[in-house]
Amino acid sequence: MAAGGGGGIADEKAPEAFGLSRHVAEAEMEEEHGGGAGGGVKSKLSGLLWHGGSAYDAWFSCASNQVAQVLLTLPYSFAQLGMLSGILFQLFYGLMGSWTAYLISFLYLEYRTRKERDKVDFRNHVIQWFEVLDGLLGRHWRNAGLAFNCTFLLFGSVIQLIGCASNIYYVNDRLDKRTWTYIFGACCATTVFIPSFHNYRVWSFLGLVMTTYTAWYIAVASLLNGQVEGVAHSGPTRIVLYFTGATNILYTFGGHAVTVEIMHAMWRPQKFKSIYLLATVYVLTLTLPSAAAAYWAFGDALLTHSNALALLPRTPFRDAAVVLMLIHQFITFGFACTPLYFVWEKLIGLHDCRSLCKRAAARLPVVVPIWFLAIIFPFFGPINSAVGSLLVSFTVYIIPALAHMVTFRSPQSRENAVERPPRFAGGWTGAYVINSFVVAWVLVVGFGFGGWASITNFVQQVNTFGLFAKCYQCPPHLAGPPPPAPFAPPPIAPAPAMPPATAFNATGLFPPVPSPAPSPMMNFFLRHHHHRHHGRHGM
Repeated sequence: MAAGGGGGIADEKAPEAFGLSRHVAEAEMEEEHGGGAGGGVKSKLSGLLWHGGSAYDAWFSCASNQVAQVLLTLPYSFAQLGMLSGILFQLFYGLMGSWTAYLISFLYLEYRTRKERDKVDFRNHVIQWFEVLDGLLGRHWRNAGLAFNCTFLLFGSVIQLIGCASNIYYVNDRLDKRTWTYIFGACCATTVFIPSFHNYRVWSFLGLVMTTYTAWYIAVASLLNGQVEGVAHSGPTRIVLYFTGATNILYTFGGHAVTVEIMHAMWRPQKFKSIYLLATVYVLTLTLPSAAAAYWAFGDALLTHSNALALLPRTPFRDAAVVLMLIHQFITFGFACTPLYFVWEKLIGLHDCRSLCKRAAARLPVVVPIWFLAIIFPFFGPINSAVGSLLVSFTVYIIPALAHMVTFRSPQSRENAVERPPRFAGGWTGAYVINSFVVAWVLVVGFGFGGWASITNFVQQVNTFGLFAKCYQCPPHLAGPPPPAPFAPPPIAPAPAMPPATAFNATGLFPPVPSPAPSPMMNFFLRHHHHRHHGRHGM
């Protein structure tokens, strides 16, 4: 979203606008690129794969982070909403999410410019959303932003972990989903070694490639598979399901809780203004075809299969999609968890520590509650809607819109603003009207109706499957002989003449089994024993 004329910061003046001299900014950029010509092949390779900060890096980060495991639940939302409502809500919330992401970038630039005019140096400090609210509006706004943002990112990480277990089960069902959650929780804990969003360059690119493959696999496989026998498209059938599906889409396009951290990782943050909108446009090319095709093929069957991969036939292409999504969910787990790592580092005083090993060790306690919550609430799909209505609605829609209106409520603040709202949005007046609509809509529809519907559905899942569900929505296994126990001796078949005796026969629970005729040797033994027995009694 380009800013109106005269309101933007010219690219060539960006370093000075943020209080950094040009030679310092250029030195930092040269260091990020790998140390210049004398850095060697190793440094250049590290700069290519590890150190990112361009507008392209930000675009890949936004697009990759915006759609991950939620891609697999959108067909489930279409079954709840119906085809038309599903398409309209995706377009509507995609546009609304792009607007509020623009507002967050607007406020970030305002905050950073004010601070660096006061000679504040952020080279060893990552600015976060709650600090922007604190600097512009005070501690009460900071506390609200910190609470909602951290809770959302916490459950966002939980959802990624649940998604890992849900996906891998469709490739290897010898372990239940809870066990897979244990395993992938340990794997995702390795994200503590990724220092910041600068270092997601190659991961963001690969994550988007993986999501693109999975989305088009779902679309093409659904069309080739065709409609299943007796398919029905009855959605929407219940108002609870309707608003549950709507809040899942609200959650889908509310992935900009890490916007400030992504902007801070950019060499020129003022270029971010339209990046999120362009990322959303690309994401829509993935979510609309895949969700529509899957709903067309499977219809109401998706209401009991929140993961679309569960209904597709198992092929090498499906297994590849599962594996790629697993890798991408690992990346997205890092995206959601890294801001939590920053908050924890600032709390314990290690944020400016130069030792990566010390910071990684200090970050580990953040992963523990995520791991635990993923085991308690393994409800892949319904938990997305609950998080969307209760947390995303405030974190990335209501609070940014309100903060923008309050920050620039006075004529003086609007006159001195670093950025001005885009002309096509109607300037300051149009921005105020749009922000008011966003707050009212999300508060009533997203948080109100959506919160009621998603919590109702969530409680139903708890009542049906229980907390700590071992294998949520797992298909029943076909009855078969149990696998042989390892190291157990082979069973010994009973002799034909000797029926197996049981302890229950003595109680009369089973009918008596007729005894076979004893052998001659046994007759001799019994006669001999009988005579001796009577002899003793005769004494």
